[in-house]
Amino acid sequence: MSDPIRFDDRVAIVTGAGGGLGRAYALELARRGAKVVVNDLGQADAVVAEITAAGGEALANGGDVSDHAQMTEMVARATERWGAVHILINNAGVLRDKSFAKMDPAEFEFVVRVHLLGSAHATKAVWEGMRAQGYGRILMTSSSSGLFGNFGQANYGAAKLGILGLARTLAIEGAKNNIRVNTIAPTAGTRMTEGLLPDAAFQTFAPEKVAPAALFLVSEDAPTGQIVGTGAGVVQASYITLTPGVALPELTPEAVAANWRAITDRKKEIVPQSGTEQAVLIGKVLGGLG
Repeated sequence: MSDPIRFDDRVAIVTGAGGGLGRAYALELARRGAKVVVNDLGQADAVVAEITAAGGEALANGGDVSDHAQMTEMVARATERWGAVHILINNAGVLRDKSFAKMDPAEFEFVVRVHLLGSAHATKAVWEGMRAQGYGRILMTSSSSGLFGNFGQANYGAAKLGILGLARTLAIEGAKNNIRVNTIAPTAGTRMTEGLLPDAAFQTFAPEKVAPAALFLVSEDAPTGQIVGTGAGVVQASYITLTPGVALPELTPEAVAANWRAITDRKKEIVPQSGTEQAVLIGKVLGGLG
């Protein structure tokens, strides 16, 4: 067995931690030694009370993740009290599910603002401090709806895939300062998924069963740039891949159609670690023509 993963002397912020997944993360981080900022618009105090009753240290924060100034103030309070912020879990979110045909533009914008801009605002608030101290662990929350699509969730899916793009870029930018950024795509029975999951599935998909993967991804020895799916105690790895492609014999849409099977052949696909690898692979395909 490996040594227990601990968070002693670490300060963690968990957004949307008043219930569900965020509460599970906050409680387990505190149980393993972290000082925790519990961010939630309505139920932060109750979770702080749970943590302190168990002998831990926690701070309630009611800041709105979609307001950058409030996120900056949250980080300033945590730093004033404990000296630093080492861990951020971007978990806060909302749902406004409807088919795209029936979705009001305001409902689309609201969901994107909370999920995508909220994750960016909270991360921006901790970023310079993490760079200066040479240490940071950030966990973004995506979703199977963002990775693979889901009926009635155009707004949510767009936001969640946008978060993945943010996470992958920050993993690259943060590497030189020992800031590791990963993405989790959880499946859990929470306030947000009530009505989407059958009642019998709520216990099977309890939020506590997602916490192990989340805590590993913000630990000292965490990887970076990873996409991890998890639910009901199962942990999965997800990848964005790229096929080598085909150099078209002539630049016409008909040539694309004629070569479509070869273009989509996955036998030699790769998992790019940055966007530049697409151009590199194109160069290799073109070079192979000679």
